[in-house]
Amino acid sequence: MERDLLAARELAAGLAVRAGRLQLERRDTLKMGAPKAHVNDVVSDVDIDSERLIVDALLQQWPDDAVQAEEGHGRPGTSGWSWIVDPLDGTRNYVSRTGPWSVCIALYQGDQPRMAVVHDPAADETFSAVDGRGALLNGEPIAASSEPELEKALVGVSFQPNPRTKDRAGRVIRQLLPLAGDIRRIPAALNLVYLAAGRLDGGLALDTNLWDIAAGALIAREAGVVLGGHGPEFTTELTIGSGPALWPTLSEQVREVA
Repeated sequence: MERDLLAARELAAGLAVRAGRLQLERRDTLKMGAPKAHVNDVVSDVDIDSERLIVDALLQQWPDDAVQAEEGHGRPGTSGWSWIVDPLDGTRNYVSRTGPWSVCIALYQGDQPRMAVVHDPAADETFSAVDGRGALLNGEPIAASSEPELEKALVGVSFQPNPRTKDRAGRVIRQLLPLAGDIRRIPAALNLVYLAAGRLDGGLALDTNLWDIAAGALIAREAGVVLGGHGPEFTTELTIGSGPALWPTLSEQVREVA
């Protein structure tokens, strides 16, 4: 079944902006729920309402599609198309006002990503991509960094804050920090789209979920970012990304300890 991917991107971008506006408007009145997988895995009523806004609108337009969504609004489908939704990637940053967060929507045909949107509400930036058509930031083309030297590179690091993953992240940071220009810790989706925009020269994410990286990964690849993991394909366990010039050095250093 064919689909107008440009129209799908326009709808997804509009929904991401609407969800981001809701998040900004309700930041002072949000209510926290019980932690999910571990004590640092937090959720608010704004996460849940943002997801409902997005999923309801998508299914109104394409009622036969499947949905994978972080806060429980997923469902099977029959069309062969699946929406991957993270309504608020970086909830702890959002609720604590200590950093950026984003709204993430990706569309898969089977197991292939075809369209993606990542919206940063605070910065009013919308990153997007359609398979084979390049990556955009607020409608303008973006491209990966050409920096070849790790000692000059700015590297983003993303990881789940559970004990096992924090131990892995500690090993990676100890390996990279003396070698890289500097390191930034940011949520996974923004890590990937900052790679796409050339703001970061390299990045890695440990123990994510598909909804954390699905949208950002397509945008990064469409911008010329090389992505991989322990093998040639990135995984939720390990995602490494950089421009082609930095890839051999960065991937070798991360794989050695991750």
